[in-house]
Amino acid sequence: MSSAPADRQHGTARTEPVMPVLSHRQILTVLVGLMLGMLVSALSQTIVATALPTIVGELGGQEQLAWVVSATLLTSTASTPIWGKLSDLYGRKIMFQSAIGIFLLASLASGFAQDMAQLIGFRAVQGLGVGGLMALSQAIIGDVVSPRERGRYQGYIGSVFALATVAGPLLGGFLVENLSWRWTFWVGIPVGIAALVVTQRVLQLPFPRTRHAIDWLGAFFIVASVSALLLMLSLGGKEFAWNSPWTYVLAGVAAVMLVLAIWQERRAREPIMPPHLFANHTFVITSLAGFVVGVAMFGAIIFLPQYLQIVKGESPTASGLLTLPLMVGLLAASIGSGRAITATGRYKIFPVVGLLVAAVGLGLMSRLAVDTSLAVAGLYMLVTGVGIGLVMQVLVLATQNAVEQKDLGVATSGATFFRSLGGALGVAVFGALLTHRLADTIPSRLADAGVPAERFAGGGPALGSPEQIAALPEPVHTAVVGGFADALQTTFLAAVPFALLGFVLLLFLRETPLRRHAEDHESGEHLAEAFETAVDPDSDVGHGDEDQAADRPGAGAKRSAPLSPPPDQQ
Repeated sequence: MSSAPADRQHGTARTEPVMPVLSHRQILTVLVGLMLGMLVSALSQTIVATALPTIVGELGGQEQLAWVVSATLLTSTASTPIWGKLSDLYGRKIMFQSAIGIFLLASLASGFAQDMAQLIGFRAVQGLGVGGLMALSQAIIGDVVSPRERGRYQGYIGSVFALATVAGPLLGGFLVENLSWRWTFWVGIPVGIAALVVTQRVLQLPFPRTRHAIDWLGAFFIVASVSALLLMLSLGGKEFAWNSPWTYVLAGVAAVMLVLAIWQERRAREPIMPPHLFANHTFVITSLAGFVVGVAMFGAIIFLPQYLQIVKGESPTASGLLTLPLMVGLLAASIGSGRAITATGRYKIFPVVGLLVAAVGLGLMSRLAVDTSLAVAGLYMLVTGVGIGLVMQVLVLATQNAVEQKDLGVATSGATFFRSLGGALGVAVFGALLTHRLADTIPSRLADAGVPAERFAGGGPALGSPEQIAALPEPVHTAVVGGFADALQTTFLAAVPFALLGFVLLLFLRETPLRRHAEDHESGEHLAEAFETAVDPDSDVGHGDEDQAADRPGAGAKRSAPLSPPPDQQ
């Protein structure tokens, strides 16, 4: 008779998979596939922004323009916890490849969209893939690299976002000018296919096949709560006033769905977001810190291109290049802190110091004015980038180090979820603040210049594109640009308290010693050999179906007994 019920009574519902022990070269090969997937998902945001005016010109629907970006943000954020849980239940590799497949199909369809409604719908589906790629890539890194060694690879992950931030606007501008806006969606398809090929060939993760019951009701409540909240944040102050019935209805739906989600997660057999994670001190602190960091960083940094294009008069392509100091600071700090973490095993000091540096950088950016030189602006961005680089990946590392292997996927996706949610809140809050300040600063500047403010609707400017603003006659142009700089200064300054709040939260983080290996090295040797066979079919290691072997509970039993389940589970 099977003893599975008895096992469940003792809390062992499944055998713990043995994680692979790979060399530095092998890990880098795995990283190539993961980084390709992350690159196309990050580019999907930055590359499209440049094409939005052209898209509206061809498809129409100016009033729906914001939804081309918001739809992806909504679905990617809401789906992140579900991807993490599904990867814990069914395996990281199949879920990561599914996310790539969804992303590629939606990208292809987006390029063929015939009207704005179709484009928004396809972008929403694309966001589902983005959520999986962002969360699962970091979870897979947690599978193949021990926490102690993980720091040295942080710089590679940071380089993906740096590259997407700089290359996205450049590539988007080139495609729009020389081909078509549709290629901004299609250009990532070959990269995504390459990611599929690489991960299929080299990503060999052990995974025991067991029966699972997906908590679809909990997933519905979580998605409904997050969606209502993000709809309120995305549309508030644009489609409807903040003080309006729509705001209160969406806020009420978000609150009710959250309560129902908590109720369901506490009773579900396989909860999407396991309640015991919220009893984990490190998970709670890093999630809260990630949320406020998302508010401060994403909410403020997103307005840098507006400063460069509107205040300084730079083109979209040039503004992308001028943010390079921010990316250099981020990369240098991420790589440097990662190597230091690997060498010392200590990680708490880096995000603590990083948030102080970020607060200083945001404070400096609040001094950006019309007459600030680009060199000085670059220095301010560099300081801010260093602060961000010391924080982002370390919070994920701390989270992964504090949870059991079976919760690695959902914990990693949870950390990503709270950071994305903070970013969405930051964009909404600082966007509203910027709009509110513009209604004061520009009329004030116009009055000083002797220009009647009645020329502008509602006492504030009817701001157009950067090109339209640049074409305004003097002294109107000077007044508008100066007022915009004043409003941006307030916006950047408002982000400083959030960075300081994150600093205070991280003071309470308990530094858990970083594990060097999840399992004993010898028990993972056969997986490294399987990896070698996948990379080099001519090697002298025995051939076979690596994917099936890695997925079977008893895979590699002749070489490594720990991979075989106990006799009572066979």
